Amino acid sequence: MQIQDLFNILHNSLESKNNGKKISLQEMANQLGISMRTYQDWKLGRAKPQAASAVMKMLGQLDDDEIIRAVRKINNLKD
Repeated sequence: MQIQDLFNILHNSLESKNNGKKISLQEMANQLGISMRTYQDWKLGRAKPQAASAVMKMLGQLDDDEIIRAVRKINNLKD
């Protein structure tokens, strides 16, 4: 699986969560605190953030409940 596949799966999952409402690249970039161009490059595979692959591999080693706990802890961290 390629990094762009991960971003596309997650983007599509977020759209599904919102009852199929499309999320623009700009909207998602704003939510992530990055430029639209950076997010677009990630989705198209033109740029590959190294951390994304490592994070996904680490999450893949956890059980479902552990993934949920870890993600919730991450979401509660302050920038």
